[in-house]
Amino acid sequence: MTDYFEVHERDGAARLGELRLAESVTTPALVDDVDADTPGDVHRLLHDAGSRWPTEQALPEGDESRVTVLPHRGLPAGTPEEVTEAFAPEYPDVDFPSGAVVSPDTAADVGSDVYVLAGAPGYVGHASAFVDAVTTTREAIPADTALYLPGVATPRNVATLVYSGVDVVDPHRAVIRGTEGRYLTTDEAYFLEDLDELPCSCPACQGPREEFTREDCVAHNVNALAAELRRVRRRIRDGRLRDYVEGQARQDNWLTATFRRLDQQYGYVEERTPLIRRAQLSAASEDSIRRVEIQRFAERVTDRYVPRFDDRPLVIVPCSARKPYSDSQSHKQYHDAVHWRAHMVSMTSPIGVVPQELELTYPAQHYDSVVTGRWTANEIEFVSQVLERYLDDADYPDIIAHVPGEGYRDICERVEDSLGLDFTYTVSDHPTTADSLGNLAAELEGWDTYRKSTREANTIRAVADYQFGAGAGDELFADIGTQGRYPQLRADDEDGEQLAALAQQYGVLSLTLAGARRWVESSVPTKTVEIEPFVPHGSVLAPGIVDASDDIRVGDEVVVQGDAAFGVGRAEMNGSEMQSSTRGIAVQMRHVEER
Repeated sequence: MTDYFEVHERDGAARLGELRLAESVTTPALVDDVDADTPGDVHRLLHDAGSRWPTEQALPEGDESRVTVLPHRGLPAGTPEEVTEAFAPEYPDVDFPSGAVVSPDTAADVGSDVYVLAGAPGYVGHASAFVDAVTTTREAIPADTALYLPGVATPRNVATLVYSGVDVVDPHRAVIRGTEGRYLTTDEAYFLEDLDELPCSCPACQGPREEFTREDCVAHNVNALAAELRRVRRRIRDGRLRDYVEGQARQDNWLTATFRRLDQQYGYVEERTPLIRRAQLSAASEDSIRRVEIQRFAERVTDRYVPRFDDRPLVIVPCSARKPYSDSQSHKQYHDAVHWRAHMVSMTSPIGVVPQELELTYPAQHYDSVVTGRWTANEIEFVSQVLERYLDDADYPDIIAHVPGEGYRDICERVEDSLGLDFTYTVSDHPTTADSLGNLAAELEGWDTYRKSTREANTIRAVADYQFGAGAGDELFADIGTQGRYPQLRADDEDGEQLAALAQQYGVLSLTLAGARRWVESSVPTKTVEIEPFVPHGSVLAPGIVDASDDIRVGDEVVVQGDAAFGVGRAEMNGSEMQSSTRGIAVQMRHVEER
């Protein structure tokens, strides 16, 4: 349990939090000892009560102005497991802000507010060891506590440290490098004697180059680290830290290896990554394909989504720069040629395959990718796999590939060969030329049009499959009518009572109380938050939660119920965090009724 740390915003494993001391401190934060004379923008709020190796230390008298690191036994990275177990930390309960020193093998909930990873410098340069240490420690300690990595941070690596789940760093490494005459920036560590001019305008770098001393270098290094942390905090607020890390980590090979290794820890990152967000996803490198948002979308399209138009031809079309696709000029031309006679699916990198019903659903209308006119081998491989998985469970009578040659055609031919299918290709030179559009329209002659209301109802059902799970669309919305004009749709039951509305901004469904009751009464697994006997107004805080479904993610639609109330809202924490946290907003309520 923590009384002194609270998480306010989340961006994957990175968090924007608050150390609730006498003077509040926003994390990720740069901190040092209360008696340190480190220059620059550093929060001097740590008091180390000392090591227990030479002698036992008395329990300190802490106070709410600082975090007191309790007497401890630190162990270096790589210490054998039997040794770490023999010296597992024992910490008393205290009523002041405290820190506990732990290793990945001994990390556990000991009641502290900050957990200090012992031997952290030993993991620098070793991506696998670093990721294993941070993820193991992060998962072993309570979600609403801060993780502190001492002696590691530099301007170049701190964004990746925070991206991995670190909340607190110190300036020690930057200070040491400065005393050695190393001038740190976000992309390099220069020897002072190699710099003809200083590539910075911080206060320490204002004087003439010939008067710049190693003491000035220390001040600059700390300033640069503090400035980078401010940039990182802004990126977390914007929900775009990953975009920044993909570029920033390129400055150092071990950092690149680290975030790629984190991508391989899919369970750790996926649990912490919001289901929806407003921010644009910038797909600027092939590493973007491994992002949780991309992989999760592809997985749900191929495992949950049901092609409800598979009694009609499938038309595969290229993506467009404008989102949602149906607003683009090219897709309006495709729609005119198809004229409600076939099912359209867009093929795109890095998303994969986007059925027309899911074009609004995050991240399908929220991404922007680098367009070079050439597909890479990795892009072709990934999109081919997604298209193959999609078609393997579908049963379209005809498949029309209305796609340009390079890349798109390679993918279609690869899937044709793999599944033993025959595609019809309709593009003569470019998909939007009169000849190509004429070929597409000619292939659909003889097919009747389906009603616009059919597409709207199927859109609601498709989003339900994606959002709630396989089968949800047919079970929750089998007998609906739709109101409104796409994309502002709502679903009503046979008596005209509203069940849900399509949130245009995110492409997910927002349930009413009637829709939530239908969800609870169905066989579709409900994401439920059980609360104490009170009626929530506005939000549900973590202390009021009794239990929560493990599969809840930030942004998920959840049912909130207790002895006194029934309601529906949107999750602000994942399920396991709701269960273990003692501070913070867990659910933003939309509708609630008293029982």
